[in-house]
Amino acid sequence: MTEDAMTGIAFSFSDGSDGKCTLKNKRGVWSENVPSVISVRKSDDVLQYDCETEDGRTAVGSLESTMGAKIVASAIFLDFGIVDAITDKHRKYPASFVIPIAKSSN
Repeated sequence: MTEDAMTGIAFSFSDGSDGKCTLKNKRGVWSENVPSVISVRKSDDVLQYDCETEDGRTAVGSLESTMGAKIVASAIFLDFGIVDAITDKHRKYPASFVIPIAKSSN
């Protein structure tokens, strides 16, 4: 059993604002409205975000990926472990993330 290559992450701004984010890692680039669940490709590198609220405030940063516990079990089935290691399917990003944003001056 192998993992899915894509994973959904629920993104929102810390003050409840609406906006747009561009996310990227070595496996792809995604631009979506926030708040929403954004489907991204799993990777062993950080998922960078570059976001802007509707009123022009910006936030940039990144999310670390971690190794899923299932990769240890996959080692028993060597062929699955190799496939997951090559494709980064065993990597995990958090299921949700609140993007810290400065308060509006209005």
